[in-house]
Amino acid sequence: MKIHKTLLAAAVSALPLLAIGTAGAAGAGPMMSPAVAQSPAQQAALLAALGAQRAVRGIDADHNFVISRAHPGADGTQVARLDHTYKGVPIFGSESVVVLGAAGKIVSESVSERRLNLGKGAANRTGAPTADFDVRPTISTKAAIDAALKSLPAGTSHVSMPSADLIIFPVMKTEREPGSLAKADDELNALDVRDVVDSYELAYLVHTRMTLRDRPVYHDTVVSARDGRILSQWNMLQTVIGIGHSQYNGAVPISTTFTGGSYRMIDATRGTGGAFGAMAITNANHTTSPGAVFSNTTNEWGDGFQYIEGGSTTNANGQTAAVNALWGLMNTYDMLKSTLGWLSLDGLNTATYIAAHVNTAYDNAYYSDTCKCMFIGDGSFFTNLGSIDVIGHEMGHGITAATSNLTYTGESGGLNESASDISGEMVESYARAGGTGATIPNTGNDWGMGKEIDRTGTPLRSMYKPSKDGRSPDAWSVTLKNLDVHYSSGPNNRMFYFLSQGSNAGKGSDFSSAYLVKKPLAMTGIGSDKAYRIWFKANTTKFTASTNYADARAKMIAAAQELYGVGGKEDKAVQRAYAAINVGGDIDE
Repeated sequence: MKIHKTLLAAAVSALPLLAIGTAGAAGAGPMMSPAVAQSPAQQAALLAALGAQRAVRGIDADHNFVISRAHPGADGTQVARLDHTYKGVPIFGSESVVVLGAAGKIVSESVSERRLNLGKGAANRTGAPTADFDVRPTISTKAAIDAALKSLPAGTSHVSMPSADLIIFPVMKTEREPGSLAKADDELNALDVRDVVDSYELAYLVHTRMTLRDRPVYHDTVVSARDGRILSQWNMLQTVIGIGHSQYNGAVPISTTFTGGSYRMIDATRGTGGAFGAMAITNANHTTSPGAVFSNTTNEWGDGFQYIEGGSTTNANGQTAAVNALWGLMNTYDMLKSTLGWLSLDGLNTATYIAAHVNTAYDNAYYSDTCKCMFIGDGSFFTNLGSIDVIGHEMGHGITAATSNLTYTGESGGLNESASDISGEMVESYARAGGTGATIPNTGNDWGMGKEIDRTGTPLRSMYKPSKDGRSPDAWSVTLKNLDVHYSSGPNNRMFYFLSQGSNAGKGSDFSSAYLVKKPLAMTGIGSDKAYRIWFKANTTKFTASTNYADARAKMIAAAQELYGVGGKEDKAVQRAYAAINVGGDIDE
């Protein structure tokens, strides 16, 4: 297959889609342990422990706590967040964050205190107005929603149906601390003032998610539950959702930020830290340097067409490459987070970025562990290399670099490339199904790496039949270690296809294997979701830099057994899938 028209040398520590490269050293980062769900008894014990402190806090028995969410903390601790309630109604902005150690013991508590002077406890020093605060609304939820909608621009339409929650809304004011009373305003330090509750309002917190001429209008509105007055309102777009006209996926929503009067391709909802503080797309502008983050005066990007060589990289046509990249980055991040609880490339939520328009007519894409970022060419033999599976592939290199760091040569190098091909196909499947949910769909991807970027529609690599490219073997052999890693990946790609989708029994079929000799001849797949969970667990927790095909099989079996049990269908499917590529013997299902 003509895929090596002109391949420029990859940067040191860069893992390209096509060209041979060497992997740089990576700092491994452990995946944070998942939050441990508390039992009802543990939850009750926590609530009782906090409730026992009411007298110390000066609050009465009408005050309580509701666990709203939990997440993992450091060193094996768990973090529980609790809303403060009064007569069963949440007090807006008032909560406790409790760190729990072994056996659910409270290690520490951080409190946002917005319930003073509410109720009959000693903490109420103001008396009657709030001593018996009435929590019965006089307008309906529908009336509150209607009031919120009337406050929005005319012509908006619903993205999702509005909702409303009854709350107690503390009206806040800022007071000076005693020692700062004589200071001028421009002399005040942040510690010279404090926010205190001025009064309370029974209210509805109304959530509206609308669009106006394809522009998002997302608001939360506080509406008085007494008379429908708008008490407060704010824009819920910490980032903004723009419209991107992508080359391969049509019009797609992309997450950008609005600062300094312009929109920028920084996705503040995904990742933290890194070069730009969050996930970003930059314009290399025909160089090998990342360049500046893409910016635009409007939040509509791209024209959906292949970049015109020699043209602007910042006009609508030039922006399309950036749309491709951001769409792929968002879906890769979301797939990893939603299905595996893995954040960004290193599991620690460290932000990465993608540089578009790398070099001139560059027929390649690569991941560099030096910057922990990716570079995407515009293509000449190919079209722009920012298809969804290619982006998923390159980000897959980042995961491997942060975990097993498989050496990028020989069999381990083939497994490294295969890990990225697998990642690309799983991202494609996830994105094609809408990019949401906690499982990877079993359909939606084409099992052909880079099919969209080839002008003839021929994939770079066929997962189910690697030898279709004329260079990749379908099964392991003693010569496998001598191949370029983009070809020695072939057998493992086929293994993963069989593990997910199964095989058939037809001799000579693209979807059969002569090495499957037990019953049934057509092995049964376990679906993409389970197959990827097993692969991910093995790669991130069991593989070493030197893992070869035989070692990969053993550790994949161990991962399957840990996840789904010894002797189960998943365990057997892993053994059969590797047998299908001549790694280990076949077994009966």
